Amino acid sequence: MSKVGQVERATQNRVVKLFSDTLGYTYLGNWEKRANNSNIEVDLLQANLQKRGYANDLISRAINELKRVADNQNDSLYDVNKAVYDLLRYGVKIKPEVGENTVTVHLIDWRNDPLKNNDFAIAEEVTVNGQYTKRPDIVLYINGIALGVLELKRSTVPVSEAIHQNLDNQHDRFIKPFFTTMQLVTAGNDTQGLRYGTTETSEKYFLTWKEDNPDYDLNIDAKDEKYLPESYCEVNGQVITHRLDCEIVRLLSKERLLDLIYNFILFDAGKKKVTRPNQYFGVKAAQARIRQREGGIIWHTQGSGKSLTMVYLSKWLREHDPNARVLVITDRTELDDQIESIYKGVSEGIYRTESGADLIDKLAKTTPLLMCSLIHKFPGQDEGDVHKFMVELTANLPRNFKAYGNFYVFVDECHRTQSGLLHRGMRALLPNALFMGFTGTPLLKVDKQKKTSIETFGTYIHNYNRTFA
Repeated sequence: MSKVGQVERATQNRVVKLFSDTLGYTYLGNWEKRANNSNIEVDLLQANLQKRGYANDLISRAINELKRVADNQNDSLYDVNKAVYDLLRYGVKIKPEVGENTVTVHLIDWRNDPLKNNDFAIAEEVTVNGQYTKRPDIVLYINGIALGVLELKRSTVPVSEAIHQNLDNQHDRFIKPFFTTMQLVTAGNDTQGLRYGTTETSEKYFLTWKEDNPDYDLNIDAKDEKYLPESYCEVNGQVITHRLDCEIVRLLSKERLLDLIYNFILFDAGKKKVTRPNQYFGVKAAQARIRQREGGIIWHTQGSGKSLTMVYLSKWLREHDPNARVLVITDRTELDDQIESIYKGVSEGIYRTESGADLIDKLAKTTPLLMCSLIHKFPGQDEGDVHKFMVELTANLPRNFKAYGNFYVFVDECHRTQSGLLHRGMRALLPNALFMGFTGTPLLKVDKQKKTSIETFGTYIHNYNRTFA
């Protein structure tokens, strides 16, 4: 073996050991010479479903349905991958016999005891036959289903080459069918660390996972440039001081991998997307605040993916609160257009109100569950005339008006609209709602009329533009 090969082999050996010893993945072996490697390892999936108590007939039918969908060669990779994702996330619906209730076979246990009930494993040098045979370095399996792939390069070879290799593998002439189940596509080397995307993610959109390390200042001398925050992490008391390894730990640990796949993947009008770290941690911080029934502000920068942050959060709300209704407020027509387009692009039905009267009418009904509205559709737009505002607000409300459901209000560019009377008007319409502001302007009082204030929304939920820019 050449010195180049020895260097790459040493890196791969270390990463395999990291997965097995530190992250607790089962090592399935070197599959370079193993025949019939597949993105659905039927024996492994069958064993897991049996362990979780499904009847053999249901197991056979669920696996056959998964394979039927995943093996579709007529549709695009995007469409097939989306259909597979639906089966992974929501389960396979099976009707045992005529007249019997439908049974859902969950290919992955997302809720009961996911770290115990799911089988996490890796294999290396996985030879996959296609028009031209390819061999991904490391493949991640959950219950025998290939959900992640990792290509590694030596430190002197740019990580972009590993990204290109992943992209090439998804072409028709190579092993495109292997990627129909894939959720995370990753590439790395020892100097640049890890990059991640999903199926058909172009090179420029591969991301670096950045994460705050609360133990950094306590355990490492910050003056030592060898130990930068991104190259230091701690797992079960074990200190890891290698950038690539730390980023693998942060992105691909069992719990994080499940969370990313279940909560942070979207199919957006022909493009599959996975969360940026700023979106992920903004949403997680917001979830913690919501559980305490508190609002707050997410401070973002332009182009930071704020609209998709709203989508991730609203999807989570609707799954965790059966009475949740989400209202997204903007202050410009083009932003209202954008919100409607983004939600509909990810198959989230959102109703765009047509007028103030229409908004009030819909608030008092049980549906729609998702709405967007311009701020000027609330009665009263002249902040300088308190009396006029209150008279108009009262005049437009029906007798005994009450909004139906648990409302969560996302206010876009809240620094421009949510002080003074406009905010009072919203509170009058939705007195029990939980308000969350999104702004690119700081949490600071300028004068009595113009502010993004703690009094209005509460403290910062997450200041993700400073941490992850």
